Amino acid sequence: MKVGFIGLGTMGTGMASNLQKAQVKLVVHDVRRAAAEKHIADGAEWADSPRALAEQCDVIFSSLPGPVEVEQVALGPDGLLAGMKKGSAYFDLSTNSPTVVRRIEAEFAKKGVFLLDAPVSGGPKGAHSGKLALWIGGDEATFKKHKRVLDAIGDQVSYIGPIGAGSVAKLVHNCAGYAIQTALAEVFTLGVKAGVEPLALWEAVRMGAQGRRRTFDGLKDQFLPHKYDPPAFALRLAHKDVTLATQLGRDVGVPMKVANLALADMTEALNRKGWDKLDSRIAMVLQEERSGVEIKVSEEDLKAAMERDPPI
Repeated sequence: MKVGFIGLGTMGTGMASNLQKAQVKLVVHDVRRAAAEKHIADGAEWADSPRALAEQCDVIFSSLPGPVEVEQVALGPDGLLAGMKKGSAYFDLSTNSPTVVRRIEAEFAKKGVFLLDAPVSGGPKGAHSGKLALWIGGDEATFKKHKRVLDAIGDQVSYIGPIGAGSVAKLVHNCAGYAIQTALAEVFTLGVKAGVEPLALWEAVRMGAQGRRRTFDGLKDQFLPHKYDPPAFALRLAHKDVTLATQLGRDVGVPMKVANLALADMTEALNRKGWDKLDSRIAMVLQEERSGVEIKVSEEDLKAAMERDPPI
């Protein structure tokens, strides 16, 4: 089986190298042939276009800057679809738009070929070391068929759901990271301007409840099971804490935009009858109401998920 790889930039070159280390017969293409020289020296074949690559390969990967590039590589006049054989598979490793992925997949399906979105998380270091998460959306049988090849790229390969699901998961992950980054910048400037030395502050908060657990693990206790009673920490007490933090911001002259948004939600929740005694995470239900979705996972399913991937 020949495997194609398109896009040998910062992320792609590491992933392609790991496929070669796994003794995969690789065919490569990039807009800059110079980017492929290392891989060609290691035994990869060069293809002059995505179409030429597709004509030779049973499974294809791409790591590209974004939706515009993916659409051009997939559907362009000299693109993958023009050269792919019936039953072959294309995994897009890029961070992409779920809407674009689903539109391209519909075109691929007409020809009897498979597109799966497979965005990765782990950065350039993970791309080179193989310590990458891959979140796959699309045909599950195709995912299973090529799992061995996917495992050569990353150490955490998961099937998420139908086409587009992988891209949704990646956008949720990345957006959460930058929202948290904004909040951390806010509270750290608060702490330093209020008189705490930065290293001491960092070392202190790492020892707290938030510092000791993985970012998303906290969702399993109240939000995902939709269980806010009995409280682990009551809303009225959390509201007091955030009120004090925003007051401190005013006292020392630090803008607290993110914290004030959080406080506004907590205040709205506090004004609901009986919510003051519930767990502080009950304020998250307001966003469910605004979005028109209800999130509820059985405790048995959550327990099984945690057993598959236990806390660090």
